[in-house]
Formats: sequence, structure tokens, C-alpha cells
Amino acid sequence: MDDSRIRQPESSENTETRMGAFETFLLLLAGHFVADYPLQGEFLAKAKNRKNPLPGTPWYQGLMAHSAIHGGIVGVVTGSMWLGLAEFVLHCVIDDAKCSGKISFDMDQALHFACKALWVALIAIGIS
Repeated sequence: MDDSRIRQPESSENTETRMGAFETFLLLLAGHFVADYPLQGEFLAKAKNRKNPLPGTPWYQGLMAHSAIHGGIVGVVTGSMWLGLAEFVLHCVIDDAKCSGKISFDMDQALHFACKALWVALIAIGIS
């Protein structure tokens, strides 16, 4: 076999495949939609509400389970346990505010999207 046709990377060429900021943001949003709709389901949507919890299910367990799904997705997409933990905490705070009537559904979604943008910005500046 003639090896002269196989292209060898230059020493200065980055051979590692990395996701760009835009691709990361899009995957974070896709993960958000999957976690907030099909993976949440009716049970968690109702169970996480402290104002109207499901009988026999502590509201905070529903909220933490839902937020842990989000945190896990952020951790997997970004490769950062710390960003996954930050997502978990902020998702708990934001969803509890929505369920308590302190913010609207639209504000809830805007804040979740802002979190995703923040994670991408932190990665871009090397903090994650």
C-alpha cells in the first residue's frame, strides 16, 4: 500500500475535534427542551409544585428530580460536573419561582436560556 496518499496532520494543526460555542449552545437548548417536556412528564410537572403538590410526594423531591435531569444533561453536553451542578441549583430556583407564581412561564424559559448562554460564556473564557 502506498502511504504517500495518506495525509499526515501538520504539527501545528489541531487534530482534536471540539464543539464550538454555537454548537454547544444549540445542544444545551435541545437538551433543555427534551428535559423540560418529554422527560419531565405530567408527574414531575405536578410533583415539583410546592403550592399544589401531589399527595404523598414531597414537592422538593419532584423539583430536585426534574432539576437533576437538567443538570445531568448540562454536565454531559459541557463535560463539566460544576456546570451541571450550577444548572441543577439554578433550575431548582427558577422552577420554584415559576411554580410559586413569582415569575411567568415565559420568564422561566428566558432565564433557563440565559443560563445556557452563561454556561457557554464560562466555557469560552475557561471557567468550567
